[in-house]
This record gives sequence, structure tokens and C-alpha cells, in this order.
Amino acid sequence: MSGHSKWATIKHAKGAADAKRGQIFTKLIKEISIAARMGGGSPDANPRLRTAILKARGANMPKDNIDRAIKKGTGELEGVNYEELIYEAYAPGGVAIFIEVLTDNKNRAAADIRNMLTRAGGQLATSGSVSRLFKREGIITVDGEKYTEDQIMEIAIEGGAEDVALSDGIIEVTTAPEDFESVANCLNDKGIETMSAEVSMVADVEVALDLDATGKVAKLIDRLEENEDVQNVYSNLEIPEGFESE
Repeated sequence: MSGHSKWATIKHAKGAADAKRGQIFTKLIKEISIAARMGGGSPDANPRLRTAILKARGANMPKDNIDRAIKKGTGELEGVNYEELIYEAYAPGGVAIFIEVLTDNKNRAAADIRNMLTRAGGQLATSGSVSRLFKREGIITVDGEKYTEDQIMEIAIEGGAEDVALSDGIIEVTTAPEDFESVANCLNDKGIETMSAEVSMVADVEVALDLDATGKVAKLIDRLEENEDVQNVYSNLEIPEGFESE
């Protein structure tokens, strides 16, 4: 299981994400709104919007929230205009971090991200130096206590998935970006409840640190994800089996 999705879904399974569900929904609403603003409010004619909606459904966002987010993007409801930014950085130990931002104040976002990185002993990297270490993949996660690996594999492979793997009680379905929609819809049509569903940045090679250093980098990633302007954080940090952050 990829480090980013593994750490994110472990936190979800332990209830950390449930406690921040409002924050998660806020980020998803921003993503849906900007997709609708840029490509229109019809999912059939807007691939980015379709993907954003699938991600929201993967997080079990109510349909009414999704509809309102689309209307904010198209201007039917009052909304905020967001700017998309990318920050590439290195955490202590040489861990690469790729940060996607949606903000209405890029100066605030830049200052906050620099401050968090500096306090943790990290630093911003030159453009392209981190992104080249990742590839885009569709990642869908399912609770391994509710479903069996074989059950999910049968449905996912039918939809075009590349791989299905069980780790730490979480079933991860991997797809090519172009097959993500087909696989997500296949699982949804079969009534499978997902923990998350997104086209993610997955590291080609992960970096292993000792437990203390792993904990420090995981805390930095948590702080970045909690920032109101940060939409997604991806890293090549290897998460050991059974790892728990303080």
C-alpha cells in the first residue's frame, strides 16, 4: 500500500478523520467548486468535476453538499474564487513532499507553508525536483473488516483495476488514472462503501526512516493537511506496519 494512502486511511480507520469530517468536506467542496467553475457544472461534459464528485462520494459526502458546491462554482450560489498552487518540498531525512493548494490568498498560503516546513526542519524545493519522483494513480480504499479482499478484487478487476491489496485491515484498489472512474463506479454500483477514492500522487520509491524520524515527518504532514489552504499532501515516506503517530 502506498505510504500516503496508507497513512491517510489508517488515521481514518482510527477515527481521526471522522473527528475532522467538516474539514475534509470543506476541502472537497473547494475542489468541486473550482472544477465546476473551470469546466462547467455538468459532470458528463467535465471530467475533472466527475473525478471530484467520485472523490466526494468516496468520503461519503451527502449529495446536497455536492450539488451546492457545484452551484457555487457555476455562480448559481455565491462562492469564493480560489487559485491553484503547487509547492514541492523536502522534510528531514530526505522525504519528498508534494503539496497541492487551493487558496483565496496565495501570500497567506505561502507564508504558512514555509513556516511549517522551517519549524519541522524541512525546506521548499525547486520546481520539478519532487514531482518527478511521483506518478498519478487511482487509489480507492475499503474497510477490510467489512469486506474481504477476494470480494473487492472480483468487482475491481471487472472494472479495470490494476491491483488489489490488503494491509493493516485496509483494502487498497489501484487503477490507472484513466480507469479510476470505471472502477469507482463499479464498486459503487455493487453497493461497496469506500473509505476514500481519488486520483493520487504515488511515490515510485519510498524513503524509510527510524520510528522517531518517521513520527516527526508524519506530524509535519498532519499539520500541512490541517491548513485551510492545503488541499492534498503526498509524500514518499514509508509507513512501517503497525505505525501509530502520537
